[in-house]
Amino acid sequence: MPSKEKTEVRPNLSVLAMISFIGSFLIARFFTTLYPNVVLISSGFHVHHFWFGLAALSIGGWLGISYQDERTNRLAAILFGAGGGIISDEVGLLLTFGNYWTGITYTLVITFVILSSLLILISKYSKIIYPEFTKFLSSNASLYSGVFLAAVSIAFVTETDNITIIVLSSVLTIAAFIIIAAYFVKRIRSGSL
Repeated sequence: MPSKEKTEVRPNLSVLAMISFIGSFLIARFFTTLYPNVVLISSGFHVHHFWFGLAALSIGGWLGISYQDERTNRLAAILFGAGGGIISDEVGLLLTFGNYWTGITYTLVITFVILSSLLILISKYSKIIYPEFTKFLSSNASLYSGVFLAAVSIAFVTETDNITIIVLSSVLTIAAFIIIAAYFVKRIRSGSL
């Protein structure tokens, strides 16, 4: 019979990693904006700072899986977050193979921060959120909200050529249809439809 090990949830480390991520991204972006000509060149090659991010990410990950010490876990979270932030600063360069200042870097970093924040909050407060969300799905407000969100999102998808807005609006449209479907499933199960 398989053993049931209890998984330890440590949102404090997730928050620490996220703060480190945001801080390192902002510092890297600030430094490269103020000093764009300061670069490390070794043997004729421009060594981009994402290599340092990869090193910090790797060391932080290795420490995180190798040790179970509170101080080491904090250090691992800081290194992991900082490495991710440094790499994220050069996402545009990595995706376009040369355009460091592309707007996709900001879009991806902001999306990552928003999703990370939501996941941390949901994991920390799931016992409070789940009953509230279930109650919301049972109410007519969820149907109205879903229909409104779907209508607005579809309008944005059909009226723009901007790929970022199209992707974001498409995701919101899918979320709206999930909310609408959940409303009807909840009503059918309760026998009130």
